[in-house]
Amino acid sequence: MTPTFAPHSDDALPVWPLWKGDSLPKEIGDTTWPTACGFEASTGQICLIPDGAGGIRGALFGLGEPSRANRERFAFARACKLPAHVWQIAAMPEGFDPGEAALAWLLGQYRFTRYKGQAADGPRLVVPQGVDAERIQKIAAAEFLTRDLINTPANDMGPAELEARARQIADGIGATTTVIRGGELLAENLPMIHAVGRAAEDDPRLIDIRLGDSGPMLTIVGKGVCFDTGGLDIKPPSSMGLMKKDMGGAANALGLLKMLAETGAAKGRRIRVLIPAVENSIASNAFRPGDVLTGRNGLTVEVNNTDAEGRLVLADAMALGAEEKPDLMISLATLTGAARVALGPDIPPFYCDDERTAQALAQGALSARDPLWRMPFWPAYESMIEPQIADLDNAPSGGMAGSITAALFLRRFAQGAQRYVHLDIYGWQPAAAPGRPKGGVGQGARAILAALPDMLP
Repeated sequence: MTPTFAPHSDDALPVWPLWKGDSLPKEIGDTTWPTACGFEASTGQICLIPDGAGGIRGALFGLGEPSRANRERFAFARACKLPAHVWQIAAMPEGFDPGEAALAWLLGQYRFTRYKGQAADGPRLVVPQGVDAERIQKIAAAEFLTRDLINTPANDMGPAELEARARQIADGIGATTTVIRGGELLAENLPMIHAVGRAAEDDPRLIDIRLGDSGPMLTIVGKGVCFDTGGLDIKPPSSMGLMKKDMGGAANALGLLKMLAETGAAKGRRIRVLIPAVENSIASNAFRPGDVLTGRNGLTVEVNNTDAEGRLVLADAMALGAEEKPDLMISLATLTGAARVALGPDIPPFYCDDERTAQALAQGALSARDPLWRMPFWPAYESMIEPQIADLDNAPSGGMAGSITAALFLRRFAQGAQRYVHLDIYGWQPAAAPGRPKGGVGQGARAILAALPDMLP
């Protein structure tokens, strides 16, 4: 589906967003009606204003307490429950951001309809005054792409299908795509991508997309594990049920690429997107606990858990990308349960040891309402990822600091990149929230878009 605003129309009905305690607008006429309906401007509360002839002449929408506004992002997405009609925001109360409201409205329109037919027509909004409709529509469309990719089950979104969608996206923005598949991965010195994916019927592959030929270089690496059984260290059913989302890093990388290209943010920069696309399956040729793998950059890795496969495929892709010495490398991955234990599903941690870059990304996350929280590359934990018989351990025992040790592991393969940022995302909305229905969700892309002018001037 395509997120769009309604064209300006004389028939558009007014909706008045109100904070709790605001005076009712005089334009509604009889102000006793909202009181009789119990309207208190609580968050998400809607009161339809009758026209006296059996129709509707407008609506009030509650924003709740101004002091509690930060407790709920994109509250105006709840206005998508208005009747199917064209609406326009009649007045902007103080502290109500029209840009956030416009994006909230578009994000609230999302429906995943691939397997259930078309969604019913809903309300439409005239773009608020002063809002760049074209830009916000492009940002929302990139988010919809990310959600669609994550929500699609693995039988329709394996490595081959992910490659096909990546090519389609690249072609649409004028980028070039090359792919290394199957045994070619060994010939091209990408052995860990091959090891993780070789047990699957669908060949493992590295998808390599390039956009732009001049300017500072941004390399984005997205984890593309299209389904993760856990390998021989098989997951229990309760953990395997959501593993279609284990390619959420790749989905966010592709959404970010589309966002950068279509908003013009890629102009004057070189963008490279690397996606190791695999399925971590079980077969007689699956990689095993205790195996020692050698990565592209020569580091050896002892496999102490085949369910810690994401960092292995990312490592080879990052080592390849780092050889080009990009000005900035960003990895996006649904990598650790430890990140969810620490921060929950809504706040991905990010890791960066360059202060200016980290501050820019933190500010971008705030301004874009795309939350991130900085965590440390803690050097004292380096020994936790160094086993006895190899350079690195893919799954340190003990269970402590799991997100940090995973980030430290990945940083070993980013050597050569001028600066490195890692985002340990979840990519899934476990319960519906304004603008974010249950299912796949974008995390980090809008923050990166907002921060890019300062991260990669």
